[in-house]
Amino acid sequence: YADCLEAKFGRRPVIYLTNGYEHYFWDDSAAPIRKVEGFHKRDELELLMQRRTGRLSLASEPINSDIAGRAYQQQAIRSVAEAIEQHNLRRSLLVMATGSGKTRTVIALVDLMMRCNYVKRVLFLADRVSLVKQAAREFGKNLASAGIVNLLDGADGTGRVYVSTYPTMLNHINNNSEVVRKFGIGYFDLVIVDEAHRSIYSKYGALFNYFDSYLVGLTATPKSEVDHNTYQLFQ
Repeated sequence: YADCLEAKFGRRPVIYLTNGYEHYFWDDSAAPIRKVEGFHKRDELELLMQRRTGRLSLASEPINSDIAGRAYQQQAIRSVAEAIEQHNLRRSLLVMATGSGKTRTVIALVDLMMRCNYVKRVLFLADRVSLVKQAAREFGKNLASAGIVNLLDGADGTGRVYVSTYPTMLNHINNNSEVVRKFGIGYFDLVIVDEAHRSIYSKYGALFNYFDSYLVGLTATPKSEVDHNTYQLFQ
């Protein structure tokens, strides 16, 4: 089907495979097949197809050292960028000690991925209101041009970086009163999970599989103390 459509319209379509219960998405010119929770909206599909030719190299684009200037922060960003660009990996886990600037590191990563056209909208998730407010402040100071939306204050704002607790985001996803769901599976291109080792349990684990996005986890807990499930989630 895809070959016939490409021959007729001169543009390679994206491919969905489904048996009615499980859905798989395949942009076979750009990435391996992956499982998804549903279907992308039209504008999201258009953006996915534009990115085939519109992306810049993450490896050659400079990191903003005003946001994350320490050598280990830049190394962490380059490692995630390499996993995405060179190896087509969609999930990364950053293990960084408390006080080493985890938030600033991911803000610089977001800045890099936005400039290289890998990411349009980002979701930052934390398990406490205080962490969400802190993240909103840090993004506001270091990446104000992106526009920060705190979902704890409501979902009406428009911007490119959204911050939220898990229950708030889950409530938005499960809101069946909307005719067209605002937060569809393709709404965010990158989801950042703060304190990832605490966050994957119970019902909130579904959040990480719902969005068809890159997933970056942050934790300060040493590897030997992190539950195996955390490493399983980030593959």
